[in-house]
Amino acid sequence: MTRKIEEVEDAAGTVTKYRRHANGGGLVAPGANVEDSTFIASTTYVEAEARVARGGWIGQGSWIDQGARIGSLAFIGDDVHVGRGAVIGNDVRIGSHSRIGADARIGHGARLNRDTKVPDGAVRLARRSQARLAA
Repeated sequence: MTRKIEEVEDAAGTVTKYRRHANGGGLVAPGANVEDSTFIASTTYVEAEARVARGGWIGQGSWIDQGARIGSLAFIGDDVHVGRGAVIGNDVRIGSHSRIGADARIGHGARLNRDTKVPDGAVRLARRSQARLAA
């Protein structure tokens, strides 16, 4: 039987009590909001003030940092870090082992291959949005 609350101590000695998400068992910090219909893998962390919308999937070992926003139907692969304050649009696909920087913005429908690195504050639009801007 898996514990419903996990206590984790950081390097500064602060203890955070994470609750296990009902859909997948991922660890959700107090103050974070994860919709019930989203799957959060058991070794994934969602930090305080983060918001994860409905119908998504977040893989093993991923980390959704403080204040990040994940849109509806987003797919985030294994071992992905979504930085503090980053915004991921609806229906986005992020490949495994990717790193999304703090305050980065990923547009609705964007597709990022595995091992993608998005710098802090960067903006990535979906391909179809980029084509419209170029016209």
